[in-house]
Amino acid sequence: MDASSLAVLDERIADCRACPRLVAWREEVARTKRAAFADWTYWGRPVPGFGPADARLLVVGLAPAAHGGNRTGRMFTGDRSGDVLYEALYDVGLASQPTSVTADDGLELYGVRVTSPVHCAPPANRPTPGERDTCRPWLVQELRLLRPTLRAAVVLGAFGWQAALPAFDAAGWSVTRPRPAFAHGTRVSLDGLELFGCFHVSQRNTFTGKLTPAMLREVLTSAAAAAELPTHRS
Repeated sequence: MDASSLAVLDERIADCRACPRLVAWREEVARTKRAAFADWTYWGRPVPGFGPADARLLVVGLAPAAHGGNRTGRMFTGDRSGDVLYEALYDVGLASQPTSVTADDGLELYGVRVTSPVHCAPPANRPTPGERDTCRPWLVQELRLLRPTLRAAVVLGAFGWQAALPAFDAAGWSVTRPRPAFAHGTRVSLDGLELFGCFHVSQRNTFTGKLTPAMLREVLTSAAAAAELPTHRS
């Protein structure tokens, strides 16, 4: 795997202006900011994936948060959803630290890459189907670059699942028809890649207990085992 190819893709993603509504929203949020982050210079651009180019495990979310990834420039960084995800990755031995606060905080992922089917923060955290489809070629290209080493993927939430399955299919993994339905804990085999469904790490799910830290760790541990990645914590 040529790491520079993925780096070039990340740069191209960060320069994308294909969806007028998302461009306007992400830039408006970056101008007006949240009071707690008034002294920040927001990223305000599409957020590329994060993690090594030879990842064996991919975590697929939904889209960056307006004051999380759209502020920091790194996936799931600077918001409570990211706090839950990275703490779980750390707990099972797939991250160097349990927090992800800024893009230069030293966090490393071990054999794991984190991405999303929509790279811009959407209003109300809800991309339109058209925006999802416009952004899909970026995910397809990322999957093609990761394919030599990728062995498992965890998809967070039904939206991510619906967006990811066509991308995996377009990237060369055969997805059955009708496409498998999303459910937490579901596992689907795709030509040498194991696909896992997991409830999204949204505040709604974690605050209500629909997704607990133990549930998330269980899915990540199973996915890491399928990817043949070592885990060191329970």
